[in-house]
Amino acid sequence: MLLYVFLALSVAWLYLKWSRVRRYWARRGVPHEDPYPVLGSLTFLQKINVATWMRQMYDRYSKEPYFGIWLFWRPALVINSPEIARRILVKDFDAFKNRLVGTNTGKGDPIGGQNIFTLNDPLWSSVRRRLSPVFTSSKLKLLHHIFASKSKELVQRIKNDLNNNKDIELRHLYADYTTDVIGTSSFGIQCDTLLKGDSPLRSVTRVFERFSFLRGVAWCSIFFFPETANTFGFTFFPNSSVQYFRDIYKQMVSQRGGYNSKAEDKDLLDALRQIKYEADKNNEDMKEDLLIAQAAIFLQAGFHTSAAALTFLSNELAYKPEIQEKLFNELLQAKQAFGDKDLDASVFSELVYFNCVIKETLRKYPPMGWLDRIADKDYKIDDNLTIAKGTTVYVNAMGMHHDPEYYPDPDKFDPDRFLPENDDGTRPYMPFGDGPRICIGLRFARRTIWYGAAAVLMNYKIVPVSGTRTPARCHVDHRGLLLSPGEETNIIFVPRV
Repeated sequence: MLLYVFLALSVAWLYLKWSRVRRYWARRGVPHEDPYPVLGSLTFLQKINVATWMRQMYDRYSKEPYFGIWLFWRPALVINSPEIARRILVKDFDAFKNRLVGTNTGKGDPIGGQNIFTLNDPLWSSVRRRLSPVFTSSKLKLLHHIFASKSKELVQRIKNDLNNNKDIELRHLYADYTTDVIGTSSFGIQCDTLLKGDSPLRSVTRVFERFSFLRGVAWCSIFFFPETANTFGFTFFPNSSVQYFRDIYKQMVSQRGGYNSKAEDKDLLDALRQIKYEADKNNEDMKEDLLIAQAAIFLQAGFHTSAAALTFLSNELAYKPEIQEKLFNELLQAKQAFGDKDLDASVFSELVYFNCVIKETLRKYPPMGWLDRIADKDYKIDDNLTIAKGTTVYVNAMGMHHDPEYYPDPDKFDPDRFLPENDDGTRPYMPFGDGPRICIGLRFARRTIWYGAAAVLMNYKIVPVSGTRTPARCHVDHRGLLLSPGEETNIIFVPRV
């Protein structure tokens, strides 16, 4: 009898709880999607990419500055207004320093839970401050020879594949390139994936690339319901790759003398060694896993986002020969003016049309089309709404990037949008985030794309393979949370005479 009473009371409690949850946004006068009993608004997960869903919701609520959703039973707010987004990300950053993904303590996932992307304050501020000097323009300038060398190897790799009558798949080609760039420039290890077909770090990034159903579930849990991560043993990085990368990292540190001496300050690995050296010197308790976590996220995010951008860029240009020729002529003029030397970042930064093409690629295909933050205090969104402390908010970057009010005919690949006479800098544009939590590797990623794209375009014409999908019909990955191609993308490279 008592069991039946307990069950009845439990059902009644759940019903009342659910009734209160589902009316949360209605009581506040916020437009919203009706939630489903268990998943809330997240029924799309593992079916379509989050960025795709964000755009669909933006179109549905295009007249609203924000709308309400549920992360399972947790209410969250999606921001459509560029003005409100800028307040959250920049002006009022102190009220939105942290991310929902960072609420997982990392106890069960010391590498995935302690990287600069997933960390929350106060540790995030400390790590960010110590790593920022690695990514200044002056420091990255010292890596010119590596970027130039790897971009030449990219050209040679394409030539080798053509000579061997191999089909060239863009995702794998550019992932090989970006892995080699990061491995050589950031960790000082020899990475020859482009020419030899494999390297220790490429073994790691290949595992990072694979988004099985179970790994997709793990990421969805970590990003949208992080409390379950430790319970179910979900990890940010695949377990099979973590120990392998940990061994590689420790070997690299050992080759440079460990943590017992001041580092030379020439790359990311030295920066991590210096952080540990100073912590030990000041008797701070700093675990090595915290350092490995930063190395792992830079490798994972760096190789993936830049490779995806180059893939999307090349696929678009395959169908835009007139844009290709305009780009080639601009690059050729720069090369002729620069003489025998390799073009460097100072030259690339001044190439107006080249940068317009890259900006348009990142507008149409932002690496992460949604930016999450948590309100650290009660916050007044506008005169109609104040959100409670702890509320998760999402800035709908994907939706804003495809709003015809800001970008007419948004599905068209049109670099002219970003010509100086057409771009006053006021339109929403945040492919790498915005504010103090903007991607720390932004300058590095930009250089990776500059050098790789320029090398390919200077040496090859890009032509679509007959029967393949046009950019408008290409599938994006529906299991991962980053925006990346969801299928093989083959194109034809025609050597320029």
